[in-house]
Amino acid sequence: MKDLRDSGSALYFIALIPHDGLREVIREIKERMRYEYGAGHALKSPAHITLQMPFKRNSSDEVSISEALGRFALQEHPFTIDLDGYGSFPPRVIYIRVSNPGPVKALQSRLRELLIDALGFEPQEVMQDLKPHITIATRDLTKTAFTEAWPVMKEEAFKGGFRAEGIFLLRHNGRSWDILKEFQFGE
Repeated sequence: MKDLRDSGSALYFIALIPHDGLREVIREIKERMRYEYGAGHALKSPAHITLQMPFKRNSSDEVSISEALGRFALQEHPFTIDLDGYGSFPPRVIYIRVSNPGPVKALQSRLRELLIDALGFEPQEVMQDLKPHITIATRDLTKTAFTEAWPVMKEEAFKGGFRAEGIFLLRHNGRSWDILKEFQFGE
């Protein structure tokens, strides 16, 4: 993989991230997926709900991206996200379900406008059909492991939730994702 830092480019994404306690609970589930099914890729990022898939920008654009996201966030209001059970995108993804996706989809729709209008994203660069979820196994979950894991996970209970109080900009460090900045919602 090319090291993006050498070219002045960096890889970013925008997400909602739960509070530390819930993040740790979800990390333990991801650890279990690695231990029991050999799927550790999801551990490369903190528990999150993606609002904008990874995008490449020059690192010098961080200031303008941050300013735009800061202004955007101040216009938004905190809301509660409820998590209930597990879902899947066969044949490789298992996730925690968001039981009330409406507010997340509405937020992402407004964010989409900002990215295109204020930051010059191409429409095809911006997520179109958001299915809010928190991934616990992906990419390196083999099809065989998926057929073993999914019947177990779909029967397990998971209940949780968090108050979304801001959006986060994450940057890839060459191996995993780091939280670069949080942009707090207005009240």
